[in-house]
Amino acid sequence: MSRSARAGGRAEVLGVSTGSIPAYQRTLAHLTVRARLLTAVLMLSALTVMIAGGTAFALQAAETDERMDNSLSRAVAALRVVEAGKDPKTNLPFDSVSDVLKQGVRNRVPGKNEGVLTLLDGKLSWSPAAETRSVRLERDPELVEVLAALPADTLSLPRTVGTSVTQYRLIAVPVLLAGDPGTGMFVVAFDRSAEMSSLRKTFLTYSAVGLAALAVIAVVAWFVVGRLLRPIRLLRETTRRITESDLSERIAVTGKDDLSNLARTVNAMLDRLERAFGSQRELLDDVGHELRTPLTIVRGHLELVDADDPDDVRATQALALDELDRMQRLVDDLMTLATADRPDFVRYAPTDVGRLTDDVHEKARGLGDRHWVVAARADVTVQLDAQRITQAWLQLLANAYRYSDPWSTVRLGSEVADDRLLLWVRDEGPGVPPGEADRIFERFHRGQADRLSHGAGLGLPIVAAIAHAHHGRVFVEQPPANVGPGVVFVLDLPAVDLVDGEPRPVTELVEYL
Repeated sequence: MSRSARAGGRAEVLGVSTGSIPAYQRTLAHLTVRARLLTAVLMLSALTVMIAGGTAFALQAAETDERMDNSLSRAVAALRVVEAGKDPKTNLPFDSVSDVLKQGVRNRVPGKNEGVLTLLDGKLSWSPAAETRSVRLERDPELVEVLAALPADTLSLPRTVGTSVTQYRLIAVPVLLAGDPGTGMFVVAFDRSAEMSSLRKTFLTYSAVGLAALAVIAVVAWFVVGRLLRPIRLLRETTRRITESDLSERIAVTGKDDLSNLARTVNAMLDRLERAFGSQRELLDDVGHELRTPLTIVRGHLELVDADDPDDVRATQALALDELDRMQRLVDDLMTLATADRPDFVRYAPTDVGRLTDDVHEKARGLGDRHWVVAARADVTVQLDAQRITQAWLQLLANAYRYSDPWSTVRLGSEVADDRLLLWVRDEGPGVPPGEADRIFERFHRGQADRLSHGAGLGLPIVAAIAHAHHGRVFVEQPPANVGPGVVFVLDLPAVDLVDGEPRPVTELVEYL
């Protein structure tokens, strides 16, 4: 089945006939975004040019008509003066309509594109001399017929009359005298088409300039739109290069517009996907690496167990249960690390740090025979996940217990320094060798004590994951030389979102007493 047939089938299933879709919509559907934007820009620009030009032409045409109407009004006033005046030949008032028309024609000097015509009882009467007139109205028989047929009650009003010769803007003035039964008509007319010709030439030039401007706009818009859509094109090319095994591709971003922000958002999404896929691969590698040994141990002992020897069965059972317990702890730790990047890994809530410090101290006392001392206590309320912080803090205390001697002192404390919340643990053990200070937070890195006690090497990575989820960090440092041996682990967390007010920096920091 062809693509068009499948598309038609989908349209019919949706209840939409392809024939009902307008042709221009079907055409736009096949255009690229760049072409659509360019089409929209050109259409809006052309519409703007047309509206501006049309409005200006209409205003100029109305102004031209008004100028001609003013001239026609002045011609009427001049005729009325003649009509009320005296005949130059007799120095008496006019007694003949023909004489009034003749004198009116003599007094009227036609201007450019203007003509004068008189009718007496519907027939041509007087007209200006050939050398003075510019428009010969009497040579347009259609105009004469129209004038002869005009009703008397509609005269003396400017009007536009069109014939096959041209278009006129004219006024027809009736001339009547008490002693003369004749009916005269004094007509002054402008060739409106000729008056408008210069205006039309101007706007033809305007149209040509407008078309040239649209062409320039099209060229400039093509490159501008292409530059604006460059992040989308890079996004398409980048997503095309991304595979399940390679998520390292990123979009080069410049600028601060919406499309650049979109590219940054996609890059951030790719970062999250890469971290998620990386976490999955690490989880699989870790599970395969760490679970293989206990499984091999259990399998080997089960294969060699002597079923007839009760002591051998009990020893093998105890070893298998111990390895299974270790596998369970390992799986739990791996699950914690696998979910550390999830948004719901930490659940913030207002937490009284002083009470949290006391609670952790109380729980640490159950770890074993050490002197557990609270050396500093911050009485502030901060937004954090109390359970996760307790888990990390106890892990640091468990490490301190593991590495210190019986009945040695393990100190813990909490304090606020500027906008940071510091939760720390200090023991009096042998410390961390300088070469391992940066590696102890890596997964499955085990120091000498861990190797002796079969530790999995996931405790400190879990602490680092919890600190990172709180937008903080964990680090290790040596206490001052005058304080004594040991090592200090510090959870450095943001404390700007205090519930009871602004952060309260301490004036004198406790140096891990």
